[in-house]
Amino acid sequence: MHVKHTEARRDQNITVDGVIEETGGWFAPAGDEADVDNSDVEETLRKQMESEGALLLGRSTFEEFRGYWPAQIDDTTGITAHLNQVSKYIVSSTMQDPEWENTTVLRGPLVDEIGSLKDQPGGEIGVTGSITLVHALIAAGLVEEYRLFVYPVVLGRGRRLLEDATAVPKLALVEAEPFRSGVVLLTCRTA
Repeated sequence: MHVKHTEARRDQNITVDGVIEETGGWFAPAGDEADVDNSDVEETLRKQMESEGALLLGRSTFEEFRGYWPAQIDDTTGITAHLNQVSKYIVSSTMQDPEWENTTVLRGPLVDEIGSLKDQPGGEIGVTGSITLVHALIAAGLVEEYRLFVYPVVLGRGRRLLEDATAVPKLALVEAEPFRSGVVLLTCRTA
C-alpha cells in the first residue's frame, strides 16, 4: 500500500483468503525459501523501493525491522540498504528515541501527520506490515494504492487486511503480475 508524498501505497503479503498476519506470528506461505525461486519477486521489490521516498510503520513493525534489518550484512536483495537510507516515519505515542538513522516519530493525529507527509516533495510513502496502522489508514481513506503480493495459500484464521466490511474502499485493478513461485502481485487503486 502506498501513501505517496503525493500518494499512499500499501505493500502487503496476503493469502488468498485475505490473511496478512497469522495468529501467533508471520506466515511462511512459500514453503522452504531455499526451494523457491523468488528472483523475479525481488526484482519487483527493488523497482518499488526505487520509487519509495518514505516508509511509514507502526511501532511494533518498526521495532521488528530495527531488530533485524540493520544487522543483515550479506543481504543481496537491497532491502537492508534501502531501509537504512529511506526516511522512516513511525506512528507511536510511546516511542521516544527510534535508535535508527533517518527515522522520525509521528505523535499527532494520523490524518494531520499523513497530510503533512503527503504535502512534502518526494516519492511514494510505502507501508508494510503494521496492521493496526493499516486499518486506521484505510478507515481514514488515506490509501490510494494497494500492492498485494497474493500467496496461493488459505490459512482460514488470522488478521485480515479488510476486516471491517464498512471500511472497504472501492478498488480498481490496475495490474496483475504473476511470479514463478505462484505469487501474484495485484495492484489496485481506490476508485
